[in-house]
Order: sequence, then C-alpha cells, then structure tokens
Amino acid sequence: MIDQISSLTSNLGGLQSISQARLSAMQAVNAAATVRQTTNFSEILAQVAGQAVETMRTGEATALSGIQGQASVQQVVQAVMSAEQTLQTAIAIRDKVVSAYQEISRMAI
Repeated sequence: MIDQISSLTSNLGGLQSISQARLSAMQAVNAAATVRQTTNFSEILAQVAGQAVETMRTGEATALSGIQGQASVQQVVQAVMSAEQTLQTAIAIRDKVVSAYQEISRMAI
C-alpha cells in the first residue's frame, strides 16, 4: 500500500521528499526498537524518576523567578502545572507499585 501511495506522489513530483520522510520514520522506529531491547525496567524507571525530579526543580525555580519578577505569569503557571501533573503521575505510579507489592505478598507459595 505504501508503494502505491509513493507511485501516486511520484506523478506529483514529491517522491523524493516522501521517500526521505519514510526513511527517517523507519529509522526512528528502528531506534526506538533498539532502545526497548537494550533497556530494562529499572533503567526506564530511573530515567522517569530523574525527569520527574527535573520537572519539579524547574517548576520551583520558575516560581521563584516569578516571585522575583524575572518570569511572566504564564511561564510560572505552565511550570507549576507541569510540576503538579508530574507529581500526580508519580503518586499514581507509587500507588500501583504498593498495590502490586501487596497483591504479591498475599499470594500463597
């Protein structure tokens, strides 16, 4: 089907750009597959936790900048909302992990 679409676009003169887009999309998919194969759960969890901490720090720093008059209200609101969403996500993940641990501890051996 992709070849049929490509043949239609070649008549319009856009084949080269579409081929390049397809190639870059395929490279992105291959890179994502490689990342999935080489990382394990603990590495992914560590990356997510690191990003969450960084988002919280950015929110705090932006809020302080807003108090000092160095950041606009819009920047402060966006940073604080992002930090709040990150915190809610972290709490939800924590609750799921605790629930899973409790479920495992109730299993009969």
